Amino acid sequence: MNKQSNRIPNRVIQAGLLALAAGACVQAHAAGEAKNVIFFLGDGMGPTTVTATRIYKVGEAGRLTMESLKRTARIKTYSNDAQTTDSAPSMSAYMTGVKMNNEVISMSADTKASDATGKGYVSGADSTCPANNGTPAVTLLELAKAAGKSVGAVTTTRVTHATPAATYSHICHRDGENQIAAQGAPGNTLYNAALKDGLDVLLGGGPRHYLPQGTTGSKRTDTTDLTAQFQTAGYTYVTTGTALTAVNPATTTKLLGLFNLDHMNYELDRKKNNVDEPSLADMTEKAMRVLQKNGKGYFLMVEGGRIDHALHGTNAKRALEDAGAFDEAIKRALSIADLSNTLIVVTADHDHTMTINGYPRKGNPILGVSNDIKTGQPQLAADGLPYTTLVFGNGGTTRKATRDNVTSVDTAADDYLQEVGVQLGTPGSETHGGGDVMLFSSGPGSTPLKGTLDNTKVFGVVKTAMGL
Repeated sequence: MNKQSNRIPNRVIQAGLLALAAGACVQAHAAGEAKNVIFFLGDGMGPTTVTATRIYKVGEAGRLTMESLKRTARIKTYSNDAQTTDSAPSMSAYMTGVKMNNEVISMSADTKASDATGKGYVSGADSTCPANNGTPAVTLLELAKAAGKSVGAVTTTRVTHATPAATYSHICHRDGENQIAAQGAPGNTLYNAALKDGLDVLLGGGPRHYLPQGTTGSKRTDTTDLTAQFQTAGYTYVTTGTALTAVNPATTTKLLGLFNLDHMNYELDRKKNNVDEPSLADMTEKAMRVLQKNGKGYFLMVEGGRIDHALHGTNAKRALEDAGAFDEAIKRALSIADLSNTLIVVTADHDHTMTINGYPRKGNPILGVSNDIKTGQPQLAADGLPYTTLVFGNGGTTRKATRDNVTSVDTAADDYLQEVGVQLGTPGSETHGGGDVMLFSSGPGSTPLKGTLDNTKVFGVVKTAMGL
C-alpha cells in the first residue's frame, strides 16, 4: 500500500481537533453550572494598580490572591459614547450585557444621561428618568433572584453609588441616588417584580439616601424612612462593625448594614483610627454566610469602591491599601466558597492614569523615589530633581514652577499626593484611564473567560454558568 494513502489529510486532523476542543469546552461549561457566583469588582483597579499593590504587599515576585485564580482575561471597557468609561455604564455592561452611555445605570443603549427636566447632565439625589428615555436592562442579580437564588451587594462606597446600583437599579443618571435607594428596598415593583422583596443582603455606606428629610445628614427630600421599611420587612439592620460581628447568620435571612453616612472610611484610616466599621473581608464573609443557606444558591457582588476615590485624589498609598483590603476579601471568600459549585470572578470597571515610572531597582519601595538600578541613587529628571516611581498622567495636585526635591519629602506618608503630568486644577479631579483591565476567575463556567473580551461578553458567560 502506498504510504501516502495511510496519511490522514491535515485539514481532517485540524477539523477533528477543533471539534474535540469545542466539545470539551461545551461539556466542561455545561457540567460546571455554577450554583453560586461571587462577582468582585475593584473600582478603578487597572493593571498598574494591581502590579503596584503586589509590589507594595508581597514584593515583585509575590502573588496576590486574585492572581492565584486559574483563568485570566483582558477586558475592553469603553462605553457606548466614550473611549473612557465611567463606573455606571461599565459595571452595567457586566451586569446586563448592554453597552450604554456614560452616567447611565442598567438601561438600554439608547438611554440618554438626563433627568425628567431634560437636562443633559444633572446632579441631585432626586434625579429621575424622563418619559420615553430608554428601557430597563435586566441584571444578573435580578435574573438570579427570579430563579429563586438569594442575592446581595457589598461595597465600601455608598450602596447607592454607581457600581452597586448597577446590580439592582435602573436609572438614566447615576446621581439619582434617592431613586436608586428606593429601587433596592423591599416593596419596590417599579421595574422588576423579582426584587419586590428587596436584596437579601445589602452592606456598605450611605444612609443619607435612606433616612427621612430632617434627619442629620439626610439627602432625601421626603419623609420616607427606608431603613424602617427594611426593618418592617424583616431585615436585621446594623450600623457598626461591632453590630455586624454580632449578627448570627444561622438565624438571619435578611440583612441591611449602613456603616457611614457617606462612603465608608478608607482602609488605611479605618485601621489607623480604629473606626467601628467592618472590613470588606468581614462584610464579604457575613454576606456569604447569610446567603449560602439558600439551597438554590446565591449571587453576590463585592466592590472595593474606594480604590477609585484614592486614585482620583492621586493618593497612591490609600489606593494600594484599599486594593490590598479588596484582595483580602477575595482570600476570605475563597476560604469559605466551594469552587466545585461557585464561580469567582474578579475584575475592574475601568483603569486610571497612574503609572510605574522610570527604572527603579528591584526592592525599591513602590511609594518611594525611583532609585537607579546600578547606583541606588535617585534618578533625575531634566530639571535635575528626582521623581517618584508612581506618578499620574493628570490630576488636581498643584504643579509648581520648581518641583519639590522629593528626596527630602516622605513620599510614603499617608497624605502624600503623587506628581501629575497634566494639572486639572481641582482636588480629586484625576480622570479615569481608557485602557483595558484584567479579569481573573475560577470555578464552574469560567472556561470562556480568557483572551480579550468586551465587558458586555462577561454577562453572557456568567448568565450561562448560572444556568439562567
